[in-house]
Amino acid sequence: MKILDWYILKKFLSTYIFIILVFSGILIVIDLAEKIENFRKPDLTAWRIFSEYYIYLIPHFTSQLSPLIIFITAVFVTSRLASHTEIVAILSSGTSFFRILRPYFIGSSVIGLMIFYLYGYLVPHTNKKRHDFENKYVRDKFIFKDINIHRQLAPNIFAYIHSYDNPTQTGYRFTLEEIKGKDLVAKIEAPRIIWNQKKQKWSMESYRLRTIKNGEEKMTFGTALDTTLAMTPKDFESKHLQNEQLTITELSEMIVEMKARGEANIENLIIEKYLRYAYPFSIIILTVIGVIISARKVRGGTGKQIAIGFALAILYVFLIIVFKNFAQKEGFPPILAVWLPNIIFGMIGFYLYFKLPK
Repeated sequence: MKILDWYILKKFLSTYIFIILVFSGILIVIDLAEKIENFRKPDLTAWRIFSEYYIYLIPHFTSQLSPLIIFITAVFVTSRLASHTEIVAILSSGTSFFRILRPYFIGSSVIGLMIFYLYGYLVPHTNKKRHDFENKYVRDKFIFKDINIHRQLAPNIFAYIHSYDNPTQTGYRFTLEEIKGKDLVAKIEAPRIIWNQKKQKWSMESYRLRTIKNGEEKMTFGTALDTTLAMTPKDFESKHLQNEQLTITELSEMIVEMKARGEANIENLIIEKYLRYAYPFSIIILTVIGVIISARKVRGGTGKQIAIGFALAILYVFLIIVFKNFAQKEGFPPILAVWLPNIIFGMIGFYLYFKLPK
């Protein structure tokens, strides 16, 4: 890279880091103000709150805010260069505007790769730590309240639990059926089914097994039976922000597992998986647009360009929310819902680039 590249790149990356830290600091103060009463515990010190909670919140803010921050960064840095007539001087030397975009592209690509790693692999682990802390000190203890729970555990295997008590990991009025076509092959019933932590199996009490073969029915009774099911107590835990706690690999595995069970309403998981891949590209697209709209020197300083940058960044976030809702409620294809904001802003970027006086 040449001196020009290093000059712009250093300004771009340093400004991005500074704005991320400022925004994270502001959001941490807001979060602390909301949770200050929850943190008034005898065993909670300021160091514990920071080291066990807020240190894990910063990567979350970084991954979620980066598309917005990168846009503001590009607008701020470029508008400052333009206001100091540096863009004009660079173009007057015979350097093309496309060439000026190179350090921005390099910088946004580096940040995009960082966000992909953060959002896809690191942040899910830090979110688990953060949510564990919140479950212990902030949120009320979760109680599973659903009744008449139906689950498909395999293509021909169906389970039913009337109710489940998560503190004791016990299910009541349990039924497991094997159905081939329209015919019932086997059915086992038990008044209680309890999770055995040591064996990592379910234990059925006073069970009754009914099997049907060649038109003949056979009944078997027993006092206890251990069995392995494609179902664990985790299925009855709080699903609050569960998607945020799964890496890309874990998301893919869960989607496959839920499809094998025949479960519906897995759009949220699919959308979340696609978002992990779309975000890095949005970083590059928004950077290029930010540079283009702020490359011209305007009267009155950089305030107007920064305001336009904010407006477009908010529009991008709005489009993500709208298309996600379409995919979740209206049957809109998840992959299209996730990538449409990037496609729309990519087209805006091309339009602005070709309209820009060079």
